This record gives sequence, structure tokens and C-alpha cells, in this order.
Amino acid sequence: MRHRVSRLRTRALAVGLALAASALLPSGSAGAADSYEWAALGDSYTAGVFVGAPQPPLGDASRDGCDRTENAYPDVVERELAEFPPGKPVNLTNVSCGGAVISDIATTRQVPISPVRPPEGGWPAVDTQIQRAGLGEGTDVVTIGVGGNSLPFAGILTTCLEKGTVGQSCRDYFTDPPEGEESIADKLARVRDEYIEMLARVHQAAPNARVLTVGYPAVLPEDSGDCNRLSFTELSLITHADVDWLRDDVLKPLNRTIQQVSDFFGDRYVDVYSSSEGHDVCQPADTKWVEGICGDAADFWPAKVPGVPLNCGLIDKKLTLVHPNAEGHANTAAHVERAIRIALLER
Repeated sequence: MRHRVSRLRTRALAVGLALAASALLPSGSAGAADSYEWAALGDSYTAGVFVGAPQPPLGDASRDGCDRTENAYPDVVERELAEFPPGKPVNLTNVSCGGAVISDIATTRQVPISPVRPPEGGWPAVDTQIQRAGLGEGTDVVTIGVGGNSLPFAGILTTCLEKGTVGQSCRDYFTDPPEGEESIADKLARVRDEYIEMLARVHQAAPNARVLTVGYPAVLPEDSGDCNRLSFTELSLITHADVDWLRDDVLKPLNRTIQQVSDFFGDRYVDVYSSSEGHDVCQPADTKWVEGICGDAADFWPAKVPGVPLNCGLIDKKLTLVHPNAEGHANTAAHVERAIRIALLER
């Protein structure tokens, strides 16, 4: 369950920062242009995919296959900022998209992969998130949560599951990979270079914005023994040794890479890992902030999809593929909201 005391402290800080910002701003009426502009960029860990009602709604002609939802952290933060504005209103433009890789932020057109009522022929490609968000000189804050799909983390997890099924190690596979496969060291080095280019382009597009990068939560337990290898609501047959490797040699280094590049640009890194420890995928249902391979999700979300040989409906679950639930997004929202208020106060 979410820590109520922590949330109350966050709310108290939010109110304090809002009052401080109001005191520093000149008096006057707030018109349509008198607002802060915030752009939220990122992948499915930003979009929310299954944690609330789809945004845009199902049946809306503007649906783009990106699976943004109303309980994802950008929407949660937007509601908090509306209740306690930081001096003036904050206008959110959320263009995060499930499946996005780093290059989709600034240089490539993404083809969305939403399994929810795709149009005949599939989803059309969308412009870069920089273009879709309309970043410019008037952008005040940009939040970015991306990087996992560029490894790709889901692909590594799948390999670990396949290896674990036959008693083999994905750690060995990615440490000394076969020809044609990158080692984990090479993957992380490539992600670093891609992240550098992406942040440079974001700053070029929004030269006056405060840029906040958002890390990934504690998806994996500190004690791999917490994981039940018979449970698809956790990590199923991935070996405990590989869970440790995924945590220490993949997820934590990915967050360090994002933080190091952010520091290089003078940007603020939002750590959500530390606060989410103990709420990983292998914890009980009332404690976990990350759903497992199968898990609980909104009714519209599918239990199986083409190309994935698994039907979570057989255990009355949805195909959640190790993504944060609403509690996980609420935790991220608390940290992102605080970082945004501080960033605006510093402007």
C-alpha cells in the first residue's frame, strides 16, 4: 500500500512551493498565455498503458495507439498541479507512447503497438515526440522517461525466461553473447550515446526549458529468493541468479546511465528507484507497485496478444509484462511533481 505519511509530506511540500512561487510572481490576472508549459515525453512507463481509462478514450478518432491512461503519473501530477498551482496554471502536453525507444523522442517516427482495438492494417506511424509536443522557446518544463526499450529490457527479460525454462543462464548469454548479439556492456554503451544525442536535441528544441529525466522503479527484488518461479504474476521461470543479474547488471546500470548523462547536461534526474524498493514485482499483490508477466489491469486491457505464446486469462489476469500499476505511478507522480515545482521555482 502507498505510504500515507509520505504522501502527506509531499502534499505539504507542494503547498509550500506553490505559495512560495505565488509570492515571487508579480500580481495580475492569469490569461490563457499566462501559464507554464510542460511536455511529458517517454515510453510505456510514462504512458501508463493499463492503469486507468484510455486517453484519448476508446472510440475517439484521435487515438494513436500509444496507450496513455488517466492514472499514469503525468495525469496524476497534472491534477495535483491544478489543485495547488505553482504560481500560475500548468498546461500539460503528454505525448508519451508505449513501446517508444530513445530515438523516437527526437529523430525517428514510431509505429505504435497498442493491442487495444488497433485499426485494420495497424496503427500509422507518429511523428517524433519533440514534434508532437510542439517543443519551443515557450516550453518551461520537459519530463522524459525513456531508455528501457532501447536495451531492450523486455527482450532481455524474454530471453531470461526462455533460458530459465531449460535451466540455462541469460547472464552468461549476454555477458559473452553469440555472434550477432550485443553484450550487456555494449547495449548500455549504445543507450548512453543515444541518450546524449536525444537530450542535446531536446535542449535545442526547447532552449529555455528545465529538463527532468525520470528513472525506472525497483522492478526487481533485492532478494531474488522473494520470487516464486511457479508464478506468472511474478517473473515465472527466470532463475534467481538471473533476477540478481537483471537487477545489478541491467536495471541499476541503466538508471546510472540516465543519471550520468542528465548530470552532464545539467539536468535534474528524478530517482524513483529508492522509494520503490520493497514494492517490486515479486511482492504480494497488496504491496507490489509493479505487475508481473501476468497481472491486474483495467478491463479494456487484453489477456493475450498475437505473437506472445501466453494467455493470462487462464489465471484470470491480464498480460501486463512487468509494468507499474496505479500505486507505482502514484509513487512516481509524487517525485515528479516535487521536481517540477522546484524546477519552476528556479526559473
